[in-house]
Formats: sequence, structure tokens, C-alpha cells
Amino acid sequence: MSIAPIRTALLAYGMSGKLFQAPFLAAHPGFELYGVVERTEARMHLDYPDIRRFTSVAELLADASVELVVVNTPSNTHVELARQALAAGKHVLLEKPVATSLAELQGLLALAREQGRHLLAYQNRRWDSDFQAVRRVVESGQLGQLIEAHFRFDRYKPALNTKKFKEEPGPAAGLLHDLGPHLIDQALSLFGRPMSATKTLGRHRPSSRVDDFFCLHLRYPRGLNVWLTASLLVAAPGPAYVLHGTRGSFRKDRTDPQETQLLAGLLPTAPTYGQEPPGQEGRLSLASPEGRVRTVRTPAAPGNYLGIFETVRETLRHQVAYPISDAQLQWQLELLELSAEA
Repeated sequence: MSIAPIRTALLAYGMSGKLFQAPFLAAHPGFELYGVVERTEARMHLDYPDIRRFTSVAELLADASVELVVVNTPSNTHVELARQALAAGKHVLLEKPVATSLAELQGLLALAREQGRHLLAYQNRRWDSDFQAVRRVVESGQLGQLIEAHFRFDRYKPALNTKKFKEEPGPAAGLLHDLGPHLIDQALSLFGRPMSATKTLGRHRPSSRVDDFFCLHLRYPRGLNVWLTASLLVAAPGPAYVLHGTRGSFRKDRTDPQETQLLAGLLPTAPTYGQEPPGQEGRLSLASPEGRVRTVRTPAAPGNYLGIFETVRETLRHQVAYPISDAQLQWQLELLELSAEA
């Protein structure tokens, strides 16, 4: 007996919907890309002529045939729209940040349980090629006991963002809530909940009213220290990932090609999709017992955001545990809410 595809609708068709959700929902046979909320312009119809257009969130939520709602609207609207979708009996795939406080997240998780529905976090960067390479090295044990891990997400964008909700002080504004969930989720997925943490925030762009720099220092058992850092004023970014252990080191640049490929119109089904170009390999340096160090270049397997949609399907259709757990989301909010050092 065949299993029906998951009828799915988007709440918006901005960059996130156009690049990171719609192409994968259209490509995955386990989903039916069904509808979108577009109040004025019908932009999604240019790419998907058969899509159903809703002119309001309420209209979409009233459609009983919609099973999964993707909340991909501005970050300061995530909690309220996720709450409305859950209350309407829909499963929710929620963009980052999933909430602006731990209390908000706990309220959403409680509502999901009451409704018998799933609240699933869209943490797509677990499926980046560069981070997948880091995961393989860590899980292989080749570095020995880990001592340091540095994860960075740097850009050079001195001008203020034209999206005002990203620059106005308030819930979910600033770089910590924009890029922090990516780095935090990656660290939690590898190392678990830290024993303690400290947070530093900074504002350095001219006229900036929100943080454009952050650093989280996470402390783990057995002396492992993890630093998560992002800045909008790095003109020459270094490696995105640097790890040191008792038997070696690993360095990897931010090389995942998916966003660039999607912007160029490459579909997730293309043979070259997600493949890093030659010359972008990671550098694995391993020391012999005598102290001789040998460095080799390690190519990454292709990145593929179809992976997160496959886990969504497995959760909704086969009750397989979703890899981004409720506990990990709560740890993430604890770190986002942490008081910054003076």
C-alpha cells in the first residue's frame, strides 16, 4: 500500500522559501508542494504554476487538507505563527530561531503535544558539506581526545540590512539570533549540552543598533572548550572549523556550495548539486607517536538539504525520532538567552 505524500504549504516565498524549502519539497517524492501565502504578488506561480495561492495565513490554516506548514516568515513572527498552525492541527517545520525565549519554546512544545502534532526545527546546516566533513572526522576518533573546537560564520557586510526587522532592537534581532542557531545547533549535535558557557556580544558597524558580533564559549567535560563566533566585519575569513585533539588537528573552510548553486538555479536533483569544487578539501593533520605530523587533504561528501526533508518525512510517516530533538532546542534557547559578559 502506497503512502500518501505530505501535503505542505509555505507561509512565505522570500529567499528562504524560494531557495531552501520549495525546491526540495518539489524534488522529494514524499511531499506535495501544495500552497503558499502571498498577499499581493503571486511570485511563486512563476516557478511553480500549479501551486495554490492563499491570501492570508487564516485561509491556509482553514484548509483541512494541508498537513505540514513551513513557518519561514520574519524571525519575530515565528512563535505566533507556529502557535496558530499547531492550534489548527498542522505539523510545523519552523525556521530558526524557533523562539526568542525558553518560555516561548516550551509553550510551543506543550501545544504540539496537546494537539498530537510535531514541532520540527529547520536546522538545515547540519546537512552542509563542510559540517558533514567535520562530523565524520570527529566521529572517527582520529583526533584523539578533543581539546579545542572553533566554529566561525563570518561575513563582510558593513551596511545595515534593508530588512528592518533584522536591524531594529527587539526579540530575535541581531546576529546572535540570525547565525547563532546554526553554530549552536552544530555544536550541540556533536558535543551535547555544555557544562557552562559565557557569551560576548558586540556592535561595530556604523549606526548599528543590534549585535553584529558574538562569541559563545562552551565548556565540556574532559577539558574540551568550544568557541562559536560570528561577525559581519571580517573582510578575510579564515577557516570556518578548526579542531585540535591529542593526536591531531582538522581545518575546514566554509565551502558548502548549496546556496550558491540554488541562487544560480541548479536543482537539488542535478548530478553536481552539493559537490564542492576541487581544491576546497579539509586539512587533516595527524601526529605519529614519535611526533611526526602528516597532513592530508580530505574531500567532503556532497551536501544535500534533501536530508532534512527526508528526516521530516520519516518522523511524520514512520514515527522515527527527529534528529533535532526538543532537548537540543531547549539547550539552544538557554544559550541564546544567556546574559552577555560586560
